[in-house]
Amino acid sequence: MKEFKVSSEFNESNYSAKMDKSIQSLKKDISTLRTGRANTSMLDTIKADVYGQLMPIDQLATVSTPEARLISIQVWDKANINIIESAIQKSELGINPQTDGQIIRLRIPDLTEDRRKELIKILKNMGEKGKVAIRNIRREANEDLKKKLKEKQISEDQNKNFEKSIQKLTDNYIQSIENILAQKEKEISQI
Repeated sequence: MKEFKVSSEFNESNYSAKMDKSIQSLKKDISTLRTGRANTSMLDTIKADVYGQLMPIDQLATVSTPEARLISIQVWDKANINIIESAIQKSELGINPQTDGQIIRLRIPDLTEDRRKELIKILKNMGEKGKVAIRNIRREANEDLKKKLKEKQISEDQNKNFEKSIQKLTDNYIQSIENILAQKEKEISQI
């Protein structure tokens, strides 16, 4: 009878951490979607060409939401006002900035029904990419298991147990994505 070395190398928590990162990335992407409410993370993807490099707006100004449908951008350097304003106009936000001295105001208009449907479609696409990322991590874990089984680092029983726990982990993360999507879809659909 062969003896198997108990592998300390296969660690489910490594794959769980990777899946956590995928969820965090998805949450960050989803937070940039424009809903009917003002949210400073809507500006996260917008970069202004300042001082010879592309910089995020929050590194050039204080960004806040004083009202539910208003984003206020207090620009620190007067020379950057027009550059930031231009970057916002060129972005996919579809909002016209209003400048008053060193403050740029972004009024968030109500979403039209067509825009809501379009946003939900984009949201579902983001969710599907998140699920694919989780499934790819599962595949990576299963390939690692096959390799360890082939090299006799784990037994058949250990392999089956690890596969079951990786599948359970995958199912939990996929459900988590579903919950995140449902919450954001509800937020987009609110009038």
